[in-house]
Amino acid sequence: MENKAYEVIWCIVNSGFSEAVMDAAKKVGARGGTVINARGTAGKEAEKFFGISVQEEKEIVMILAASYKKEAILNALYDEVGLNTAGQGIAFSLPVDGVVGLTPQQPEEQAK
Repeated sequence: MENKAYEVIWCIVNSGFSEAVMDAAKKVGARGGTVINARGTAGKEAEKFFGISVQEEKEIVMILAASYKKEAILNALYDEVGLNTAGQGIAFSLPVDGVVGLTPQQPEEQAK
């Protein structure tokens, strides 16, 4: 297995916005993602503290991407589905130690 540097990007959005997450991520080089249905627990406390409406039903989109694409993907997610949008999304990334089952990225693609 060839070692590549990967990150997993997690984006939590209101229900119905996972397609917008993937559209934004794919525009800057993500290949795909996995959608997980979820339910938020912040409720009324967050609504009072932040002054925002909190939707209980959520979607979590998990995107495995090459590390060099992480910043572009996170910025695209912030712009398209961030807290100041109807998606009210948050996104974060974590490093990945090992990956199997992916087609290796072409060297010219890594230079982008």
